[in-house]
Order: sequence, then C-alpha cells, then structure tokens
Amino acid sequence: MKVKGLRWWVVGLIAIATIINYIDRTSLSVLWPEIAKELYPGHTPDETKSIYALISIIFVFSYAFGQAIFGKIFDWVGTRLGFVLSIGVWSVATALHALAQGVLSFGIFRAILGVAEAGNWPGATKGNAEWFPTKERALAQGIFNSGAAIGGIISIPLIAFLTIYFSWKSIFILIGLVGLLWLIPWLILVKSPPKNHPWITDEERDYILTGQKNEDFDADGVEDQEYNPDTKALLGHKQSWGVILASAAIDPIWWLFVFWIPIYLHEVYGMDVKSIGLYGWVPYVGAMLGAWFGGLLAQNRLKAGWNVDKTRKMVISLGCIIMLPALLAMASPGGPVAAVIIMAVILFGFQTAIGNIQTLPSDLFSGKTVGTLAGFSGMAAKLTAAGLTYLVPWLTSGGNYTPAFVIGAALAIIALASVWILCPKIEPVKSKELIKNQ
Repeated sequence: MKVKGLRWWVVGLIAIATIINYIDRTSLSVLWPEIAKELYPGHTPDETKSIYALISIIFVFSYAFGQAIFGKIFDWVGTRLGFVLSIGVWSVATALHALAQGVLSFGIFRAILGVAEAGNWPGATKGNAEWFPTKERALAQGIFNSGAAIGGIISIPLIAFLTIYFSWKSIFILIGLVGLLWLIPWLILVKSPPKNHPWITDEERDYILTGQKNEDFDADGVEDQEYNPDTKALLGHKQSWGVILASAAIDPIWWLFVFWIPIYLHEVYGMDVKSIGLYGWVPYVGAMLGAWFGGLLAQNRLKAGWNVDKTRKMVISLGCIIMLPALLAMASPGGPVAAVIIMAVILFGFQTAIGNIQTLPSDLFSGKTVGTLAGFSGMAAKLTAAGLTYLVPWLTSGGNYTPAFVIGAALAIIALASVWILCPKIEPVKSKELIKNQ
C-alpha cells in the first residue's frame, strides 16, 4: 500500500499531538478558580495566585529538564518511539491530577507532566527535519505549531463546558484518555523514517531526500558530509547560542499568556470559569493564524528565490515587530473584548516568529545534532519562562499587569537581536577545521 503525501499525514498527527498537549497543560489554568475554591477556601486572590504560580513554576522547570532529556531521547530511539514515550507518560500524568489534594501532589503530577510534554517539541523539530525538504520546513513547523493555538482555542471553552457536567477531577481523567487514544494511529502510520517507509511513494521519497541534501561548502563540486558535532563542539558555535538565546528570550512571552490568560480575566474582569470560556479562546485564534502565516510566508519567499538566511530573518523580524506595540498596548487595553483582541495580535506575531526560530536547528545542522540543539534551546526557553512566571504574582500584585507586558516587549527585542547578531548567515554550519583549511 502506498499513501500519497505521507509527510502531510505525519505532520498532521504531530499537530494533533500538539493540540492534546495544550489541552492537557491549559486545563489547570482554566479549572483553577474551581480548584482554588474547593482546596483553598478563605484565601485571597493574591494568595491563590501565588500558589498557582508555584505549581506552574514546578511544571516549567520540569519542562525545561525534559526538553534537554527528550532532545537526546529522540536522537537515541527515533521519532516514532520518542513520541510514544512522551505522549504516553504525559497522558497518564494528566489523569493523575484527579488525585491531587494540594501543592505537593499537584507539584508531583505537574512535574511528571512537564518532563513528558517537553518531548513534543524536539520530537516535532526532528520529525520536521526527517520528513520535509528545507523549503517546506517552516510551513510544516507552522502546521504543528498551530496545534498549540488550536489546543488553546479548543481547551478553554471545552473545559468550561465540561464543568457543567463533570467535576474538575473527572475532567482531568477524560482529557488524559484522549492522549492514549492518539497512540493508535501514530503506531500504525509512522513505521519508519521516509527513507525506509514501506508506504511512501518513490516520488515523495525522492522529493524529500533530494531537498535535504547537504551543500557543497568547499565548492569542489562534491556534496560534503553531514556535520554532526558533539555537544562541546556544538556549543562552541555562536550560531548555536543565537538559537538558544532567541528561544530563551521569546518563549516567556507565550507562557505569559498560556499560564495567565484565565487568571488575568478572572482577576481583572471578575470572570468565572464559564465567562472565561467565552473570552479566553480568542487570543489563540491569533496564534493559529500567525503559525500558518509565518510558515506560508517563509515558503513563499523561498519559492520566490530568497535564500534561507534572508527568509528566516525577515519573517522573525516581522513577528517581533508585530508583538512590540501590542504588548505595550496591554498596559491599558480597555474592556475584555479589546484585551483579548490585543492578545490575539501579540500571539499572531509570536507564532509568526517562533515557527522560523524553531526551524533554525535544522537550518544550521543535520542528523542527531538537530534534536540536541532543539533540546538545549527548549530547556533555556523554559528556564526563562519559569523565571517570568515566578515574578508574575509580584509584578501583578493588586491586578496591575503592565510591568509583565513591558518585560515581554523587552524580551521580543532581545530575541530579534540574538538572531541578527549571533547568526550572521543562516546556512549549514561548517566545522572549524574545515574553515581553517579553506
């Protein structure tokens, strides 16, 4: 049996995994007003916000640790088994939230969830590098990145709706089961990488593999061998640090909204869970559109003859420029409708940029190095996100979120500078020995 366009089926499944990933992680923030009411009666909003922040920090630190671990795991066991391990564990961890009774138990289950969910991103980046030629990678990255936005769009109203019929404990069990069901089509469809997959057509295999060929670095007419440095050599290249620092700067902007949109709407506008369900999904529409836009724009420019360097930098710059004024506008957004629309603009810009930042490991390196660099950059991103999450209760004391949004604007500038300064030309990196011999 041959399946046409098999690579699009694979990236579609990864996008669905990403949707499930975000439903699972967003559930706590949506359900928190109900959980806090049951577990922490008599506490003030600032007190329950601090408890929520502590649990969230545990998640993000675990997520950062998991990014580094799963970058290596995916390089060791491959994309197929890596996703089985990642989504299988995180789905069980989600269901276990039903047993939580306080900070300790929530912290343990969020820690397991964070480590396992972290596998989705280095796995997706590695799957992208395996299944797509260079010119289609930004679009593929945009497709599975849009899964995060779709997860946000679906999860907030879905979980709010489920609270009408189920307790918060039952909801955690239900959404945990969904991830386990995803494993069935994944194991059936993704039998091996495209080079050896029995269902891929010859035309698609040739198209993918031809589009992934290495460049002739030394202009001798022969394609050079893949450059796969070890970890020490990898971190010796400034381009690697450009990817790591850009990810570390831009990612906290996303987490600022993932963790705090429901809490923000509850605290600033006095919304309950059902009202949050009516408004909280809107910012993720902007994120979904931005993921598609960033991928399509990059693909369009590459097809028009732009090189990878010019394309990536243009799209990343555009995304950051879109975010800047919108982040500052959140200092005084007006009513809830205006606030969620401005958030949608911010997340549109974020996703426009992040999809192309996340393709940089596969633009710069190849083979096993891709997952390793993606893991390191993801770990750095989650550590800075944890730092900002820790500061949010203090920055937003009394319901004033302006300082947090100003910090977000500064981070967008840092991310942009990291790419332009540390990645002077986005192209496959040469070994330092090869450079010396030229």
